[in-house]
Amino acid sequence: MDDAILNELRKFVAPEFIFGLDARQLAGRYARKLGGQKVLLMSDPGVAQAGWTEEIGRQLEAEGLQVIPFLGVSPNPRDTEVMAGAELFRYAGCDLIVAVGGGSVMDCAKGVGIVAANGGSILEFEGVDQVPAPMVPLICIPTTGGTSADVSQFAIITDTQERVKIAIISKAVVPDVALIDPRTLLTMDPYLTACTGMDAMVHAIEAFVSNASSPITDVHALEAIRLVSTHLRASAEAPQDLELRTKIMLASLQAGLAFSNASLGCVHAMAHSLGGFKDLAHGECNALLLPHVMDYNFSVAPERFRRIGEAMGCELKGLNDRECRARLLTQVMDLRRDCGIDQGLEARGVHSSDLFRLASKAIHDPCNATNPRPPSQADLKAIFEEAM
Repeated sequence: MDDAILNELRKFVAPEFIFGLDARQLAGRYARKLGGQKVLLMSDPGVAQAGWTEEIGRQLEAEGLQVIPFLGVSPNPRDTEVMAGAELFRYAGCDLIVAVGGGSVMDCAKGVGIVAANGGSILEFEGVDQVPAPMVPLICIPTTGGTSADVSQFAIITDTQERVKIAIISKAVVPDVALIDPRTLLTMDPYLTACTGMDAMVHAIEAFVSNASSPITDVHALEAIRLVSTHLRASAEAPQDLELRTKIMLASLQAGLAFSNASLGCVHAMAHSLGGFKDLAHGECNALLLPHVMDYNFSVAPERFRRIGEAMGCELKGLNDRECRARLLTQVMDLRRDCGIDQGLEARGVHSSDLFRLASKAIHDPCNATNPRPPSQADLKAIFEEAM
């Protein structure tokens, strides 16, 4: 087949997912259907304290499965944690993983599944399509609204020696089942709600302007942008409002289906460098970088950004591109600030002397490949400077 034709083809990969209130309660049934007998139940201390981990453990045991708990996951999952989980999986004779938590837990679980199936070190699988054998069976139950690791082809792991996050991108790491239950979002605090919600927004925006986007991913991306713009502020202010939580969880799902198949861009490439170096929350990094990368990309995709603005509720009729850019960036920064994510990188301990290092790591991230405007290292450094 001609390369030009191949470049125009698009694939769409997604796991089986069940969306709706109390979907988490199907965990035991699906684990049994997947042939599990001994389950590595992965979570973190915060999720365990909220009660979700114990509840899922009881459901698994009620189906006759043996449960081996692993709670050793940090907010930015480390290569050492992946290897510890993989060793426990092997030592205990597990045959299935259930991940209950946010993106960190689910990414760590993917890492454990990769190593359990392939051996070696998790760092050996960095990049696109570098996972030879599919990971062991994995069920994901997300407890945050925005990371979308439960439906994506991505796993993001911190290389502790290099202090940078690596991206593993492969359909081999798509979970077998995602049980997406908005009720789990009731235990998120307002700032976590804001950061993970902005993560969903960035997923959707980067997917929509990606050079690998398609009409299929565009539908999901625009709906995610609309849902986050309309409901994130209120969801952060009213954490017990289940209807609002459901809207945000749906936005996370829609954004995940979009970016998993259209990929991402410079926001994520830079956030992986920044988050790995400073151990900052991923969604927070994305939110701080988003308007500056949008400004950088606007000139090569003005019509795409105009459609993003319309999905956000901006009144853009009659505005030229310069005016449209200004209004859209203001809208994004207002949303970020209204949700409590303010100031810049300097307030989070980043110094001007760090920027060369951050840019030199970010330029090698595979997410740059689908950014609509190919960046240089100097471009990324300049964007970091603007975000200070």
